[in-house]
Amino acid sequence: MVATSGGLYLIGIKGTVEKTPVETTAEQNIDPASETLEVDLRQLLAELDPDFDFEYLKQSGGTLVTRPTSRTNYEINTSPLKVTRIEPDLQKHMIELHKGHGPLMFKTFQKVLAVGLLSIVLSSLWLGLSSAGLRVPTLAVSGLGLIVFVLLAMVA
Repeated sequence: MVATSGGLYLIGIKGTVEKTPVETTAEQNIDPASETLEVDLRQLLAELDPDFDFEYLKQSGGTLVTRPTSRTNYEINTSPLKVTRIEPDLQKHMIELHKGHGPLMFKTFQKVLAVGLLSIVLSSLWLGLSSAGLRVPTLAVSGLGLIVFVLLAMVA
């Protein structure tokens, strides 16, 4: 999934989101500096979409985004109060997961998987260098991979 979503993203297929403005009857404004911000926002969203729930918020100035953004979420501009429902398509959903914007449980899974993959790579390198018959091929392939990575990093 990561290779597919990342590859499609790199060739310009980034997915789309459907943004739908949501009419609010709330007369209150949401104060982004409030200590009860999350509670206030949950109350507002419960009135607009009783079935909606979010795990955490991302705040950027006066704009709040419910997370995870890998599924239907809301963007709230606080001044003036403007609520937008955001629905990602499948590709955008995969990109958001790829970027680590998914549910907290999935993010934990990604971290564990990353540690596991790194352990596999390092133990394979160690085993290859420990074996007299594999030492030269391991050094050649690892060295070539490092050279390609460094050259590409310099170009980027």
